[in-house]
Amino acid sequence: MAQLKLEKRGHTALITMSNPPANTWTAETLTQLRDAVKSLDADKNIYALVLTGEGDKFFSAGADLKLFADGDKAVASNMARIFGEAFETLSAFSGVSIAAINGYAMGGGLEVALACDIRIAEQQAQMALPEAKVGLLPCAGGTQNLAWLVGEGWAKRMILCGERLNAEKAQQIGLVEEVVATGMALESALALADKAAEQSPSSVTACKKLIQQGRSGSIQSALPLERELFVSLFDTKDQVEGVQAFLEKRKAKWVNG
Repeated sequence: MAQLKLEKRGHTALITMSNPPANTWTAETLTQLRDAVKSLDADKNIYALVLTGEGDKFFSAGADLKLFADGDKAVASNMARIFGEAFETLSAFSGVSIAAINGYAMGGGLEVALACDIRIAEQQAQMALPEAKVGLLPCAGGTQNLAWLVGEGWAKRMILCGERLNAEKAQQIGLVEEVVATGMALESALALADKAAEQSPSSVTACKKLIQQGRSGSIQSALPLERELFVSLFDTKDQVEGVQAFLEKRKAKWVNG
């Protein structure tokens, strides 16, 4: 991949945004991300995905504003569609997705982290959705995913007032789950991905579906689905393997099916 690097490390896929100097998104890299996640979803050997930025300053600064300088609505429409496709595909990834935020995560750079399941930020990281400062709005899930994570009040502070957060404040409000020392986000994310690989991938997929169900439905509709998916796991080889491994006091050997 030209500006998006994909590497597989055991059961974990590592995607690195590599578009210097600020790892900005383009139509090409967004399409690459969408297609990469789809291919990883089809790979039964991949249980987790880690996303990070190349370099020591930027995770990602989002879209290059030069794309929107001439006010072309067709360009805007196309980019909004591609952003949505890429990040919604990432959100729907069947395994565990972890953003290793190694620097500035601005606009679409923060939105891609919001599309991940878990966010680990380095202590020097800065996060913002500053689109309204330039007459735009977060169109890649930002208004929805941010509010879901941190609540309406903080989402409004960040989006409506343009407030930028450091890593410590981001952790306080639940925007990131962990803050680590400079240079340690990727190592921490990969270690967490290894922990995820100890879980049954079939169970992880079902659990993730149920957790995210709360965003669009009621608990009354989710609880019957929870029981239904629990029973459906008994159609998988991983369920038998998991229980047998526990009873035999050995490490389970997952087949993701």
